[in-house]
Amino acid sequence: MTTSAAPAATDRSDFRTVMIAGAKIGALIGLAVVVFLVVTRALGPAAFLPAFWAAPRSTEGVAGSAAIGLWGTIVFSVIDVALFRPLRAYPWTWDAVGGGSTWWYLPMWWMLGTYLAWLGGLLWAQRQRGGEVHIGRIALPVVAGAVALAAVATLARLGIVLPVAAGGGFAITLTVLAVAGIARKG
Repeated sequence: MTTSAAPAATDRSDFRTVMIAGAKIGALIGLAVVVFLVVTRALGPAAFLPAFWAAPRSTEGVAGSAAIGLWGTIVFSVIDVALFRPLRAYPWTWDAVGGGSTWWYLPMWWMLGTYLAWLGGLLWAQRQRGGEVHIGRIALPVVAGAVALAAVATLARLGIVLPVAAGGGFAITLTVLAVAGIARKG
């Protein structure tokens, strides 16, 4: 197939062009959705990956999970600032909120990553006492809770964008499950 530098002399709205181009767009959107689903499935249990690697059974192991989460967020921050910013990979909304500075939200990101890894480690340690732990079985209720809370926020028209509602739902659900586990133990 060759292309011409000159613009087309006629519109390309014939049946064949519409069908082929429409099929390409549909396939690309489908592929994008599949990639998104694969990535979000990997990110949902990401709060539990530090626990998977630390295999916490005690306070020390839970602290190790939190430390892995903290270091992971710091490494990501370096990649984010060094690679994603120069490539303008996504809008820098948080910079605008912070007056153009990244230094206000980086510590917030580090705290959130550490918090989620800590809670993931805590939940993992609680489930470890009951036998073998599977990351999917631990993550499923948390992801389901995140989806449910995001749906409620969206349907209630709270003005919260979906990714923020889903992330908040994830953190809230994980917190509730970890605290419930502590309450059962006590």
